[in-house]
Amino acid sequence: MNTINGFVSRATWLGAMTFVVALSGCSQKSSESMQTEVTPPDVEQRPYTVESPQGNRVDPYYWLRDDSREDPEIIAYLEAENEYYDSYRAHYSELTERVTEEVIGRIKQDDESVPYPLGDYSYSTRYEEGQEYPIYMRKHLETGQEQTLLNVNELAQGFEYFSVSNWEVSPDQQWLAYMVDTSGRRQYELRVRHIASGEEHNDGLTGLSAAIAWAKDNKTLFVIENDPQTLLSTRVLKHEVGTPADSAELLYEETDNTFYMWVYNTTDHDYVVIDLESTVSSEVHVLDADTPDGELQVIAPRERDVLYTVDHLEGDFIITTDWDAPNFRIMKVDADEIGSRDNWEIVVPHREDVMIQSIEVFSDYLAINERSEGLRRIRVAPWEDLEQSVFIETDEEAYVMSFSTNYQQNTKELRFNYSSLTTPTITYALDMETGEQVELKQTEVVGDFDSDNYVTERVWATADDGTQIPVTLLHHKNFEQDGTAPLYQYAYGSYGSSSDPYFRSSVLSLVDRGFVYAIAHIRGGQEMGRQWYEDGKMLNKINTFTDFIDVTEFLVAERYADPQKVVAMGGSAGGLLMGAVANMAPELYTGIVAHVPFVDVVTTMLDESIPLTTNEFDEWGNPKHQPYYDYMLSYSPYDQVSAQDYPAFLVTTGLHDSQVQYFEPAKWVARLRDLKTDDNPLVFSINMDAGHGGSSGRFSRLEEVAQEYAFVIDLVGASQTPIFE
Repeated sequence: MNTINGFVSRATWLGAMTFVVALSGCSQKSSESMQTEVTPPDVEQRPYTVESPQGNRVDPYYWLRDDSREDPEIIAYLEAENEYYDSYRAHYSELTERVTEEVIGRIKQDDESVPYPLGDYSYSTRYEEGQEYPIYMRKHLETGQEQTLLNVNELAQGFEYFSVSNWEVSPDQQWLAYMVDTSGRRQYELRVRHIASGEEHNDGLTGLSAAIAWAKDNKTLFVIENDPQTLLSTRVLKHEVGTPADSAELLYEETDNTFYMWVYNTTDHDYVVIDLESTVSSEVHVLDADTPDGELQVIAPRERDVLYTVDHLEGDFIITTDWDAPNFRIMKVDADEIGSRDNWEIVVPHREDVMIQSIEVFSDYLAINERSEGLRRIRVAPWEDLEQSVFIETDEEAYVMSFSTNYQQNTKELRFNYSSLTTPTITYALDMETGEQVELKQTEVVGDFDSDNYVTERVWATADDGTQIPVTLLHHKNFEQDGTAPLYQYAYGSYGSSSDPYFRSSVLSLVDRGFVYAIAHIRGGQEMGRQWYEDGKMLNKINTFTDFIDVTEFLVAERYADPQKVVAMGGSAGGLLMGAVANMAPELYTGIVAHVPFVDVVTTMLDESIPLTTNEFDEWGNPKHQPYYDYMLSYSPYDQVSAQDYPAFLVTTGLHDSQVQYFEPAKWVARLRDLKTDDNPLVFSINMDAGHGGSSGRFSRLEEVAQEYAFVIDLVGASQTPIFE
């Protein structure tokens, strides 16, 4: 068991103000005494049998699921958890305020993104001091006249949660279509605005995904309707602006519930694209944007274990695919010869040591964002001689390069972003003909930030099976590798999503207090290529968890960290990681922060009415079948909670989360409280107005980050104020 510094005095303090919640009636008991005992909410057990072809299981907390989010007993329980968290953190409220001021204080509040050209205008995003939400702007390239497209601060008035998650300008640049979410559940309403007049069309199309595409007639939109129960994207609708919602026409309907769907325009806007993708298979349909009433054509029919994406350039579809190429290759096909893969021609061949992440296509050049040695870099080549590619160079040890906004093909300018844990994001313009680079903007860190005060390292931990796991570290230049520093270790490790070492100014509040910040690039991501993902999914999933544990042991052994001051953090599928390592190696961690954690793996994956379930059978396995049931059950955090000492926990969720339903972490917290044998704190924070991504405003999101960091700083007994200046 890890000793939590100061817990006794903390518990003594908590005795000064308290409540006891018993969920047999979910009533709050109060005492007239000034000195009362604080206890967490006590959730009643109500056994429920979860049936499965592979065996039934009894779930005592299944009753906490309420799809309506309106059950007064459950709402009262969630509010009681928030009250308990508030009482727990009251003793370090000054620390929270201090960290909040630091985190928000580094943000340039009146800021604007790099404008990008599109047609007759340049477009940008602006923030004003004190305002939570962005303002989307544009400026005429010739006259310099500026227009406000959307002021989200005005639109958000009266809403606890408000998000504009996608917007697209019509080809004639007179209309703006945008998607609005007012609950955090990622179910959107389509709105269309005439830019010059400000006139709005709210035609009543709701329950949509965020995807938008325009036809060239400047009045026809293509959107995706979601299934109201599973929230799966199922139907592509063709809608004419200004007409009633019920007049929208069905263009395409997907019947295979293992596929996701998206709709967009090719970069040249010549085609509307319907992209269908499961974990292991793709199918793309295209429609000539000049003929919105025309027929869809398929690029190539879906086939298991073949993924591909497309863009269009001057009569050819440019295709990125893993067909006979695990790390992907680039191919092309004439637009008149689509329909099968037989006519695809190789443009850039497959390489075993390099994975193609994404591409940008230009009239004369091809730009490739690729992964090698766990890092993302960019190379550029002329179409006329693709073997003469040139890499964009850097001298940092660990970094990430990614494409910025490139909406025009007939240009020699490539825009890209560069970042590292010590370098705030820089947007560059590269002349692909001359190789000249121009810095367009670097994210400003307000205050006395100096990147020279920080050091980033790339180290390699050895897993139990001998695999070398890359780890990116950030620490202050005055850090001493003597085994006394607190460690904050993050990872994700699922869906092939890579944890790239981007700059985050907020984490400086930990590093300035002596923490080492570590990103473990564990299997399940794609940092080391596609096989890295394959080795951390399905029946290899446990590699993800053991990699994380092995990284922790390595960093402690190498004296980067004090073994009594190690805190782990992960969210969503990374929250599954947190739950698994808490069960497997609780003695290694002083604390665990689990954001919106996917912890009830088997029950969720048995229930096809829950969003995401059917799409993810090829990620986790289908527990209706063996050997997946037993394997998933063996690591499911909720099922594997046992009577043992656990670290301290901060667990978060959003009531309206559509990705990981709130009741998963709620049940997990209840079971942990029942079975754990330690006295370490376990607190549960529920955002009652948001979903998977937390609060919608930029400052309210940073406040949540500050609350997390204050919990961690207090837990390990780190300095209340920065020790490095």
